[in-house]
Amino acid sequence: MNSRLDDFDCHILDMVQRNNLTTHRELADHINLSVPAVARRLQKLRSDCVIAKDISVLNPERVGNPLTLIVSVSIENEAVEQLNAITQRFLDCHQVQQCYYVTGDTDFLLMLSVYDMEECQRLTRSLFLDSGNVKRFRTAVSMRRVKVSMAVTLPRTP
Repeated sequence: MNSRLDDFDCHILDMVQRNNLTTHRELADHINLSVPAVARRLQKLRSDCVIAKDISVLNPERVGNPLTLIVSVSIENEAVEQLNAITQRFLDCHQVQQCYYVTGDTDFLLMLSVYDMEECQRLTRSLFLDSGNVKRFRTAVSMRRVKVSMAVTLPRTP
């Protein structure tokens, strides 16, 4: 366990990562701390960047982005400048929901959310074909969202 996180912190984190609208009172009642103690701990967890963001998770189908694409990307040149350029290209694209620089047969795995196949084609050109550093990419289109979570498994002390 991270030496800075105790059991109370882990319980708080576990609850707020499932529902960041959980009130301080609900947290306090659940873990047997006072409301001010919970508030102080949450403030510290945020200031220490343990809690990176407080966000709402949208249903892409309800906002008109019904397609989820999983793309594996292999690049030609992994020199620092080229690697930084392609990474920035992915960071700047709002359709890229997740991006991982990985080991193995591919260099990047991307999760994208798009409106339709036309948008997919435009992204294919702008992100991959026009980059000058993509050797190959493979796209899978999700047929159904089975599970989507950004929850982190937290350590527990005995």
